[in-house]
Amino acid sequence: MNPIVVIGSGLAAYSVIRELRKLDRDLPLMLVTRDDGDYYSKPMLSNAFAQNKDAAGLVLTPAKEMAEQISFTLHSQYEVSAINAEGKRVHTPQGELPYSSLVLALGADPIRIPVQGDAAESVMSVNDIADYARLRQAMQGVKHITIMGGGLIGCEFANDWTAAGYGVSVIDPGPYPLASLMPERAGKQLLEPLAAIGVDWRFGTSVSSVDRAASGYTLTLADGSQLQTGLVLSAVGLRPRIALAQAAGLEVNRGIKVDAYLRSSDPSIYALGDCAEIDGKVQPFVLPIMHAARALAKTLSGCETTVDFPAMPVVIKTPAHPVVVLPVARDAVGEWKELATGDGMKMVFLDVEDRMTGFVLTGQYASERNEMAKQIGQVPAS
Repeated sequence: MNPIVVIGSGLAAYSVIRELRKLDRDLPLMLVTRDDGDYYSKPMLSNAFAQNKDAAGLVLTPAKEMAEQISFTLHSQYEVSAINAEGKRVHTPQGELPYSSLVLALGADPIRIPVQGDAAESVMSVNDIADYARLRQAMQGVKHITIMGGGLIGCEFANDWTAAGYGVSVIDPGPYPLASLMPERAGKQLLEPLAAIGVDWRFGTSVSSVDRAASGYTLTLADGSQLQTGLVLSAVGLRPRIALAQAAGLEVNRGIKVDAYLRSSDPSIYALGDCAEIDGKVQPFVLPIMHAARALAKTLSGCETTVDFPAMPVVIKTPAHPVVVLPVARDAVGEWKELATGDGMKMVFLDVEDRMTGFVLTGQYASERNEMAKQIGQVPAS
């Protein structure tokens, strides 16, 4: 019997493998990954520096131990070059690997914003533990870091690095932090607390060029201003990895299109995590991935199960001003309503029927996330 093959070694891949093994002790499982496959918490990458954790310190379990504990065949350092969907095989430089079912947990790639300058290639990004190791090396002797992007990852890194004693500038063309996740009134509440610990906010502009200087780099911004810095990190977002699926003839859009069973346009190929698009949405956060993995494991074990996502608030790791948000779709029809303000803000998103479909909690209200999640779909009390 050919194994179920999982491509990837992030949270999505390992969660599916774990859940499958809970359901069937004898099912042949294989994990194929282009890197070492060591298990670590990817969300820790953006708040590990202040905790003085290097890349090795982030590894929770080495890949070989994971394979022994869970009982699966591990192929690390295997780059999958193609999928033969008709023949149910994946192609690697080391040979072909047959599968009964294939799970794509490919993740996403950092979006690269084109910039000019003789040091444009020096702009770094952090998307995995190997990137983090390179970043730690590059940060030696650096006193100031510039972050391109004031979204979730940019804000988390900014808080982490200022807490570790670095000077940090955040540059974003938008009007305020976390603009893709929350309304302006809530987003702007991050400005003062993070500025108080040393974050230099620069909104309404972007980096045009990165040039080498006597010490570090000179950045020229779109507004004509310049900035001296020791390192530049791009944190402008992620793009789902779809090339492998697309080349195999699977339907793709922003991500690999899957149905409620996480099944792609090929009935033997499934996808989840950062690379998958479920009902028109990419669900890249930890809780959706865990829910998807549990449902998919049941389906792969013979019990067809749709993935059902409950209210899953996102906790943004900015200790200087805690933030919890249950995002709404960009095209959602409704309005944000402020329920409370003080050392933070509580806001809810009401649809056209006045039902709460999203919320933002900042500062003192961040601890109310579980209570608020229970009210999703209800009409909040005035």
